[in-house]
Amino acid sequence: MRIGIEAQRIFRKNKHGMDYVVLQEIKELQQTKTCHEFFVFVAPGEDHCLHSTEHVHVVEIGGHFYPLWEQVSLPATVRKYQLDLLHCTSNTAPLFCPVPLVLTLHDIIFLEPRDKQNKSLYQNMGWLYRRLVVPRLLHRCRRIITVSDFERQNIISKLHIPEQQVAMIYNGYNTWFRPTEASDETYRKYIERPGYFFFLGNTDPKKNTERTLLAYAHYLKRSTVKRTLLMADLDRRYLDEIIERHHIEDIRSHLVMPGYIVNSDLPSIYNSAFAFLYTSLRESFGIPLLEAMACGTPVITSNTSSMPEIGGKDAILVNPEQPEEITDMMLRLEQDDAFRRQQSAYGIERAKLFSWRQTATQLLELYEQVNAELAK
Repeated sequence: MRIGIEAQRIFRKNKHGMDYVVLQEIKELQQTKTCHEFFVFVAPGEDHCLHSTEHVHVVEIGGHFYPLWEQVSLPATVRKYQLDLLHCTSNTAPLFCPVPLVLTLHDIIFLEPRDKQNKSLYQNMGWLYRRLVVPRLLHRCRRIITVSDFERQNIISKLHIPEQQVAMIYNGYNTWFRPTEASDETYRKYIERPGYFFFLGNTDPKKNTERTLLAYAHYLKRSTVKRTLLMADLDRRYLDEIIERHHIEDIRSHLVMPGYIVNSDLPSIYNSAFAFLYTSLRESFGIPLLEAMACGTPVITSNTSSMPEIGGKDAILVNPEQPEEITDMMLRLEQDDAFRRQQSAYGIERAKLFSWRQTATQLLELYEQVNAELAK
């Protein structure tokens, strides 16, 4: 087969979740013995993190903004390369695709009731584009891939799609996320001392930044240790609005906000953290949850959406809408060393159930299933 893979954003410098997923899938396919030929379609960017190999060819498609790139340039290039199949990996795809289509639909958050507090123009434009495009795409897809059983059932029930059309393939995590030597002080690029709480968030209300900050304010009042909170990838003005609205100005001196943290530095960040706060309201999978567990960092996560599925039955699961539950678990980890050690060991073992090799193997099987169906 000649298989196209859309990976439009992987050359951008500041990558996020979906970019890393397709990047790791392709790198794993490059290491897999297969008779198939792959064509990876990317937009130009600063970070040339992927290069062509014998059976995986990287093809740059220039320079339009995303909707034009996807709806015009991508289909034209697919036609030129005479593909058998196109896999679009980031929730959307061309409305008029010249070959059979597989779509990875990571989630359908954009079709669910929305918190109007999101002031990010980029996120709002993406939300609108997905709402316009995805419902018109679904009947054209030979297969829809999603990343957890939670999300698969959500898609089937809310979009009324036949079960056999929706496949579930778990994400993995990179093997450099593991317990590291105490001498690794990469974290010092971002924060002075180890033993902090770590939170990854943004302005999207689903990340639950506001309630997590309230939980941290309660923690500072009750803790004798008063650990710093490292908050990555967060807009300071957004943070200031939350602090002023809730009159929790006292937390400012305990916050460290270094901006974007490059992926290669995250193992040191996780390993040097006392605990990781992954207290989202809604996730379709949650790769940071796996990364922290693989490093042996205790994780406080939510009892909603996919997080119990990925974290497992013995994970620390809290109601993310109740800040006091988050606070209680922060304090328990601080005061109960045996509990913290147990969570560290549990996370390392739980993470072993997931891998990018497993993801790539299942992807190949799915491509071959679709091809066999088309040949009938």
